Amino acid sequence: MSRFRPVDRQTGYLLPPSVDEWLPEGHLARFIVEVIDELDLSAFSQAYAGRGSAAYHPSVLLGLLVYGYANGVFSSRKIERATYDSVAFRFIAAGSHPDHDTLATFRLDGTKVKANASRHSALSHGLDVWSKGEPGVVPLRVTGVPDEYAPCTEQAQDKPQACPGQARNWPC
Repeated sequence: MSRFRPVDRQTGYLLPPSVDEWLPEGHLARFIVEVIDELDLSAFSQAYAGRGSAAYHPSVLLGLLVYGYANGVFSSRKIERATYDSVAFRFIAAGSHPDHDTLATFRLDGTKVKANASRHSALSHGLDVWSKGEPGVVPLRVTGVPDEYAPCTEQAQDKPQACPGQARNWPC
């Protein structure tokens, strides 16, 4: 005869559960929340019109998008669903569940804010990043990436198409 642990799905918690307790200390979601809390998100706050019901804080929406991207979840519908299913997404969202349309709109508005900020900072430095109608992109140099995306080495600079950055006229 097998012995199983008893299963009781009807008994409620004595106190409401804390998502903070369910997420391990060194988890990526905690790191993302800490980093985003240090960012200056005033451009997003200024872009908010203030009409209608209370909006989600930009740090919540940005955190959900960053954590989703870090885990290969790019769809705003899947991110919305994850706020119900995943402890990490629920931690970042602080127990709220932003609608997929809210996430998609924030993504587009954030792109506009970033594009305007990039344009103004580039123009103040004398760079013409809008000459072809597309924003200029400066690649970030990150260690530990695959060789095809790594910054150019001296050997790769000898070959014209050895560095993917050279095909895009990026500084290597």
